[in-house]
Amino acid sequence: MDEPSNEQLTELLRAWSGGSPQAAEKLLPLVYHQLRGLAARQLRGERSDHTLRPTALVHEVFLRLKDQHQGALQNRVQFFALAAQAMRRILLDYARARHAAKRAGSHERVSLSDQPASEGARDLDVIALNAALEELQAIDPEKVRLVELRFFAGLNVEEVAEVLGVSPSTVAREWRLAKAWLYRRLEDSAAV
Repeated sequence: MDEPSNEQLTELLRAWSGGSPQAAEKLLPLVYHQLRGLAARQLRGERSDHTLRPTALVHEVFLRLKDQHQGALQNRVQFFALAAQAMRRILLDYARARHAAKRAGSHERVSLSDQPASEGARDLDVIALNAALEELQAIDPEKVRLVELRFFAGLNVEEVAEVLGVSPSTVAREWRLAKAWLYRRLEDSAAV
């Protein structure tokens, strides 16, 4: 399937935000490939026996988003930012459920990097990452938004700059600061 035009997506997103169920049904096939790629990227850092698969994650994200009408979505970048937030919540819920079932078993692991997870990539505990993001939210909510857009949505620097209304150099600088803060906080929590 050809990539949908920005105008086509914008029209569907606005109709969906306005409550059109038909727009939501037309939207999924147009964004499925991108959402699946994002889900695969997020799950690449998970352990090999992880039971959640990219297709299931995409469908869960879309089901959660389908009934939400959080104001007018202006473009695809805003849609993928919203999808990233939903993906973060789903992965966190999954990690918490697995942790609760195992009673102090191992946590779900993800990689906090710009690149897809690889063999040498640093793995993070999704529950600890969420706790660190909640702590950062109290200090600097914009950095949390940036992490969601870069890490969970997989948006590039220019796309994040567009969503946040800042320059790409500001995004790059704030991304470095956010990652450094999170790494330090996660190392501190792992030492406890």
